[in-house]
Amino acid sequence: MEDHEIVALFWARSEEAIRQASNKYGRYCRYIAEGILHSREDSEECVNDALLQAWRTIPPHRPERLAVFLGKITRNLSLNRWERERAQKRGGGEVSLALEELQDCLPAPNSGQLVEDLALSEACNRFLAALPAEASKIFLRRYWYFSPVKEIAADYGLSESKVKMSLLRSRKKLKRWLEKEGIDL
Repeated sequence: MEDHEIVALFWARSEEAIRQASNKYGRYCRYIAEGILHSREDSEECVNDALLQAWRTIPPHRPERLAVFLGKITRNLSLNRWERERAQKRGGGEVSLALEELQDCLPAPNSGQLVEDLALSEACNRFLAALPAEASKIFLRRYWYFSPVKEIAADYGLSESKVKMSLLRSRKKLKRWLEKEGIDL
């Protein structure tokens, strides 16, 4: 079933929309959640919560790319859950490592500054579009999906050191890019 048909089911308030979205994008959403949470049960809960969130937000939203819409919801819910668990356990993992790696090239999050957050998001999107395809894919795998370096290297047939070097160079480029865009770090 095509995305526009699934979105139309959401707009018609048909429960079939959730089943179709789950069939088409459940695996993708679980991949995102498991990359952050490293727990099949917690990931499954986040995917179910993401589908429920989609039910609540479509309408009024009409996403053009349902995969991106569901992926973003899943990622945000997973990060929120990870943050709650981390506050309780003070544990580490790939999410902590990836966020630490980005610490020097991204500004600290500011609540209530929507304009600055949107400017940062747009600048990051332009930066990713300007990167070579391989560097962009590696960057997204690490910092969007929180994939371990070892997994990225295996998936792209690269050495771990090449992936690490690509990430280091991309972070340095991102820092320069954001400074050039006038975003305070």
